[in-house]
Amino acid sequence: MEERLQKILAQAGLCSRREAEKWILDGRVTVNGHAASLGDRADSRRDHIMIDGKPVGMSEEKKYLMLYKPRGYVTTLKDERGRKTVADLVRGCGARVVPVGRLDYNSEGLLLLTNDGELVNALTHPRHEVEKHYEVRVRGRLDNIPRLSGTMEIDGYAIRPADVVILEQDEQSAKLRLTIHEGRNRQIRKMCEQCGLEVRRLKRVAVGTLQLDPALKSGAWRELTADEVAYLQGIAANLQD
Repeated sequence: MEERLQKILAQAGLCSRREAEKWILDGRVTVNGHAASLGDRADSRRDHIMIDGKPVGMSEEKKYLMLYKPRGYVTTLKDERGRKTVADLVRGCGARVVPVGRLDYNSEGLLLLTNDGELVNALTHPRHEVEKHYEVRVRGRLDNIPRLSGTMEIDGYAIRPADVVILEQDEQSAKLRLTIHEGRNRQIRKMCEQCGLEVRRLKRVAVGTLQLDPALKSGAWRELTADEVAYLQGIAANLQD
């Protein structure tokens, strides 16, 4: 059965659909020896599909990982500047997994990785909103903390108001729990900057109700349980509907 190329590549666990579209536009994908174009369809059982001259194999066994990302790692599989990547931390997992969303270089905490491209696409598509929960240590204009839960504009985009709970506070700093919905690039840091707050530590502690395992040390990972995988697949199914 013919399907769009980006769907075939995602189902093979190679990338998300959006990343597959970029690969096609970059000329990295061929079908039966011809350069593919965005919108092309193919039959994975009949057609010879290649990426960078290497054939696309059958789908791998699906892997779903929870990583405690440390600070000082980039959320990518390869970094042109030679920085440490999250791929270095999960190299022994037995599959080529990709991150579900991002945590910036100086942020830490819960990062999901999988070779299930359909799940990656569902959970990271810009139209979809999955709650993400963070613990954030800030200092600076602490009287401006209430502004974080108001209407704000980030990079020309009006974001949904965040939920903000003060966990600790003294004269110099505060520890907050922030819940955001869109997860735009460096969103929390930009929100805090607008309010005169300096982020000293930023840690993602949950995606939806899926919490970072307290038994995981920084840099460690484990496979998700069947119930955790089912929970994420349920979110994805609801989003796609």
